[in-house]
Amino acid sequence: MLITIIRTIILYIMVVFVMRLMGKRQIGELQPFEFVVTLMIADLAAVPMEDSGIPLLKGIIPIIILLAAQIFISYFSMRSQTFRQIVCGSPSILISKGKIMENELHEIRYSINDLVEQLRLKGYPNINEIEYAILETNGELSVIPKARVEEVKLKDINIFPSEPRMPITLIIDGKLQRDNLAKVNITKESLQQKLIKFNIKKPEETLVAILDTEGNFYAQPKNTA
Repeated sequence: MLITIIRTIILYIMVVFVMRLMGKRQIGELQPFEFVVTLMIADLAAVPMEDSGIPLLKGIIPIIILLAAQIFISYFSMRSQTFRQIVCGSPSILISKGKIMENELHEIRYSINDLVEQLRLKGYPNINEIEYAILETNGELSVIPKARVEEVKLKDINIFPSEPRMPITLIIDGKLQRDNLAKVNITKESLQQKLIKFNIKKPEETLVAILDTEGNFYAQPKNTA
């Protein structure tokens, strides 16, 4: 039993390490070859976990090989547009100038229902409001609405607000983020004064405290009920 636990921990650490090296993309943003590598790594790690009779190296070595292959493909995908197109494919234009490209839908086996569903998820329930819809290589649908339904931007009405700042977390679950406090030159005493305005007596009673993108302080107390 102890051996199984140790093997599982080793494989877990190995998989986490490999996934970190592969990058920070979410599952929905993976290119096809990246998704295949992810599935294969999961399967390779599961086999030695289930059968303690299989040497641990038989799971670790293939995972390392897949990592090397993924890095190799990613490198050459960045260096060569042709290679990237072969591996990842190219975007498909599903709506062009307000017209649904029926032939393109058939070619990639994408139904009208799929298209309408993705448009709704993007916040566009009316298909007649779309000028262009592009299915990216990772399966994500990019939408460009018609000009008449485009949201008004501040620059369109000559309003130019100050540029937003990076939000900074000062307290998380009662723990002071000392590095962040030092960055914004806030002492523990001045932080205490800010917390009092939110009916919080001390940092330990704070669920979260932040400086938002406009430099305003906000804090929420822990739920003591």
